[in-house]
Amino acid sequence: MTEASAHFDEAEGALIVSGVWHADAAPALPRLAGKSVRILDGAGVTQLDTNGAWLLLAAACPHASDPMPELRAFQPQQLAMFNLVAQHRADTAAQPVPRSEGVLALTGRGSIAVWGHVVGLLDFVGRLFFELAALMGNPGRWRWREFGAQVSTVFVGAIPIVIGMLFLLGVVFAYLLGSQAQQYGANIFVIDGLLLAILREVSPIIVAVLVAGRTGAAITAQIGTMKVTEEIDAITTLGLSPLAVLVIPRILALLLALPLLVFIGDIAGMAGGMLVTQQQLDISYSMFMDRVADVLDLKTLLVGLGKAPVFAIFIALIACRMGLTVTRDARSVGANTTSTVVQSLVAIIILNAIFAIMFVKLDI
Repeated sequence: MTEASAHFDEAEGALIVSGVWHADAAPALPRLAGKSVRILDGAGVTQLDTNGAWLLLAAACPHASDPMPELRAFQPQQLAMFNLVAQHRADTAAQPVPRSEGVLALTGRGSIAVWGHVVGLLDFVGRLFFELAALMGNPGRWRWREFGAQVSTVFVGAIPIVIGMLFLLGVVFAYLLGSQAQQYGANIFVIDGLLLAILREVSPIIVAVLVAGRTGAAITAQIGTMKVTEEIDAITTLGLSPLAVLVIPRILALLLALPLLVFIGDIAGMAGGMLVTQQQLDISYSMFMDRVADVLDLKTLLVGLGKAPVFAIFIALIACRMGLTVTRDARSVGANTTSTVVQSLVAIIILNAIFAIMFVKLDI
């Protein structure tokens, strides 16, 4: 078998090659820097594969936009191989170069994505409404066992982290308020500010954020994994509705669990504040509870508890919808789980802002 060899004829501008041209024939090519190859002569070529054809074309026309040299004395099958390689080189060169997007382009792309999520959520709510109407007419289809399992997971499993987080936040708020109140001798009013902050704003927001990150992400991952493993297709094949089996029990579980978790968070935050006021401001526990009984307005408690069901509905809708829109690959499960957390947090912030404005307008 003749080894590959090549030399350049400057008078004719021809690259004359011979021997066997495979992938390991690259060292046989001469240096052609600054030289124009007009003819590629293959009279002595005994074997040629696509790797060899690519090497010869790359040497004769380094850039895909360079004109093809004249192919001389090649066999028909070798010419067909050159044409195939040249076509693929042209297709590769024709691919557009990625361009960095400007602020307007990124804003437009983001707006389209947000609008798509809004439309998708509205469509999901519509289909869920019809499924609920069908369940109302047939109570035997309610999945009570699944509902109980979800309540155990969503509510019972979240109690320790809710208590720990709100207790520490109560400590922080009482300490910050107390350090300022001591300067004016208004120690007792720390309790007023603590109750207003914890019950009305901090507890509902923090609990909703914790549930969105813990339960919302888990719901999306569970339903998404079931879709990847075709379990949802199996549910449909059995004549059951995935909305009735998977979505509605989770929505009802969150709707029940979140207000209870907010109430537990209220108690934990007050306990943390009570501890700090006793240590820092010398307010006894009995004095703290007497002040709570004097200043605690039922309206303040109900405002915080009233936000919880709204947060729960939006977290559940977003989490279940993103789980059902997972495509059949693991990467989509991760992307949709992340999207669930982001969408839920944005929804919580927007809803809380709407509540704040509404309560001010209504003087609540």
